[in-house]
Amino acid sequence: MKIKKMEKENINIPARDLPMAEEKLGDFRSSFHWRIFRILAEFVSGFQFLADFRRTVTVFGSAQVEEDNHWYKESQKLASLLSTADFGVVTGGGPGIMEAANRGAVESNGDSIGLNIELPSEQRVNPFVQKSVGFHYFFVRKVMLAYSAQAYVFFPGGFGTLDEFFELITLVQTKKIFVKIPIVMIGKEFWSPLFEWIKTDVYGKFNFIGKEDMRIYSIVDSAEEAFEIIKNSPERKEF
Repeated sequence: MKIKKMEKENINIPARDLPMAEEKLGDFRSSFHWRIFRILAEFVSGFQFLADFRRTVTVFGSAQVEEDNHWYKESQKLASLLSTADFGVVTGGGPGIMEAANRGAVESNGDSIGLNIELPSEQRVNPFVQKSVGFHYFFVRKVMLAYSAQAYVFFPGGFGTLDEFFELITLVQTKKIFVKIPIVMIGKEFWSPLFEWIKTDVYGKFNFIGKEDMRIYSIVDSAEEAFEIIKNSPERKEF
């Protein structure tokens, strides 16, 4: 499918720093009824775009990290390993970890895919995204990031990264996503306190989850370890 390039200025900043998109009062496009059609159209274009990529890994992580950050380099390295093994690399198209993953894919001649945020006069996309589609609605983009990937990788990040993680493990826990799909957390120093709390309190003290729920995800410390888990993962053919 040929994707049209958007005639907009590109910006590459964290989502929290994006300008507020204002709806024009009195404009029919801001009405609830028209909004339903716009949401539907975004779902259709998103699913159609992703249907062209059969073996993908979605990478999440902080938009705040710079090029000299350790996790930026690990994200870049992992994307390079994945691309060499013929995986497409999908990110939210922004800066930080996302930029590093797209960059690693480009440098290894792989598919560098960005599901970016579209604004009235610009779109948030890093310079290493080669194939992209823009979304006005964050929740539609969120569905697309969690859709059809063969594995999901989480580097250290903030609320957005944590939100995506908890949603994905809930989808696996409730069998809405195939159980054997790898969900890999990279960075033991960052993730271990969270998972220790889940183990001792959420599971151990309050019994709010089952023991098997803590086997949904894997915690590693390097791109190489993550790649070893992902490389032989089963292809998702239900789509």
